[in-house]
Amino acid sequence: MLLTHMVRTAALLGFFALISAWLVAVTFDVTETPIATSEKKALLRNLHELIPSTLHNNDLFSDVISVQDRFYLGSNKPQRVFRARHNSQPVALTIESVAPDGYGGNIFLLIAIRYDGSLLGVRVNKHKETPGLGDGIEIERSDWILDFNNKSLSNPNKPGWRVEKDGGEFDQFTGATITPRAIVKAVHRSLQYYQQHRDSLFAETTGQGN
Repeated sequence: MLLTHMVRTAALLGFFALISAWLVAVTFDVTETPIATSEKKALLRNLHELIPSTLHNNDLFSDVISVQDRFYLGSNKPQRVFRARHNSQPVALTIESVAPDGYGGNIFLLIAIRYDGSLLGVRVNKHKETPGLGDGIEIERSDWILDFNNKSLSNPNKPGWRVEKDGGEFDQFTGATITPRAIVKAVHRSLQYYQQHRDSLFAETTGQGN
């Protein structure tokens, strides 16, 4: 009797485990497409906020290449570069970059840079920072991210590319220095990457980026 009971219990546990695995798989399949669609819409919205249509007449989401540089762009994975042109002439680009040392881990950024090397703007694409503290990096929650507008490698100078607590020119949040410090560092390095590779970034043949 005891053996029979144990076999039945094991069979029941196995059955419920299979059902649970099936439910997880079904949920993933059902939600994967809507999530991807939502992320693409958010990306398009951010791209057009950073580089408005008045500045270009090409399709930003088609004129895209992939680049890779762990030191300057914060990841071993390829990052997309969305290029803006007016009558085929380069105007600006938006490059994906990662701040790998955020308080909650990777902070995924979109960094829009004019052809002359000055910033059109920065947006946070995805993050896991602490709600109510580190999430002030989101444009919907504060205007902190707008401080990057029109900055460049010479404005401010290199020592200025730090948060105020470290002697730089960028504000930090009360009780949250790690998050803004990580973003300031990532934006500065992305600008350095752009300075070194500007011509090749605009010259490279368009590849499959989405």
